[in-house]
Amino acid sequence: MKVAILGAECTGKTTLCAQLVATLALRGQSVRTVGEALREWCDQHGRTPQAHEQLAIAQAQAQRVLEAGACDVLLADTTPLMTAVYSDVLLGDPSLYPFALAHHAHYELTLLMGLDLPWVADGIQRDGPLVQARIDARLRAVLQAHGLRFSLVYGQKTQRCECALMAIDQANAQVLRGPQAKLEAHARWKWVCDKCSDAQCEHQLFTALLSPAPS
Repeated sequence: MKVAILGAECTGKTTLCAQLVATLALRGQSVRTVGEALREWCDQHGRTPQAHEQLAIAQAQAQRVLEAGACDVLLADTTPLMTAVYSDVLLGDPSLYPFALAHHAHYELTLLMGLDLPWVADGIQRDGPLVQARIDARLRAVLQAHGLRFSLVYGQKTQRCECALMAIDQANAQVLRGPQAKLEAHARWKWVCDKCSDAQCEHQLFTALLSPAPS
């Protein structure tokens, strides 16, 4: 099963990926991860990419997923869709969406990171909390406009991993039930919250989901 981990900057994608690797390995599942091509590009060049350089980064990200070896769970620490969103919001270039959306069909599950973690400056990729909110809003809009189901991930420390594991287990159950179950789940899914991107609202919901039931 291929899992896309999406989210704006400083939302814990890489940390969650590491937590999931350790937890799934304890379950006896083989796990592979695909790192972020953009981060490596920035480290190598000492700057953020310009508009004409974005497509090659998106293609490199996609190729890593396609070349990953066989495993039970493949965790993609971001996908070309994030490159497309950043290109759109920061550079005014929406041209990467067709490629990114076509590639996204490879994933059985999309995890969308919530905005409940504190923003921390870290390297040249960090643009600040205002940009973080803009990226989050645009990413959600694209996912919803194209009918791409996503599971929100909220929580502190182990709660975030627990939240993601619930989504993975549910998606895995659908995969085991066959293609029809996936189609039925897709047909039933829609965004119903009238406070889309309201971190406080969503965080309260997921805190309730993760809290132990009263005895």
